Amino acid sequence: RAPLLQAAGKKNSFNLLELTEAELEEQFVRGDGPGGQATNKTNNCVVLKHIPSGIVVKCHQTRSAEKNRKIAREILQEKVDLFYKGEDSDVFKEKKASEKKKQEKKRRAKENLERKKHLKEMQQLDKK
Repeated sequence: RAPLLQAAGKKNSFNLLELTEAELEEQFVRGDGPGGQATNKTNNCVVLKHIPSGIVVKCHQTRSAEKNRKIAREILQEKVDLFYKGEDSDVFKEKKASEKKKQEKKRRAKENLERKKHLKEMQQLDKK
């Protein structure tokens, strides 16, 4: 089930399982990564745990603790939805659809490249 959880946090889905604040455990910690003193001195990184499932989300996307709280809840909601619904989850279906679209785009680009290569070869032959 672990690979399924990677699909979360990609897009806004509707029809997700609701989370109650009683099921959540929230901590504020120092973030990591680039940012120097701004990162090293502030506890605006949110660590959110869904107690029933044990899923943990860490969010440090902005400098605002409030914004990070909101984003962390959205990501956690999607991950919990995926955890319980699996392949029936909207998040999973969206991820599959976007992967399919990406593969189709790649295939078309490859075909166009082949066509251009073929055209160039024909032009070279015409010149001779």
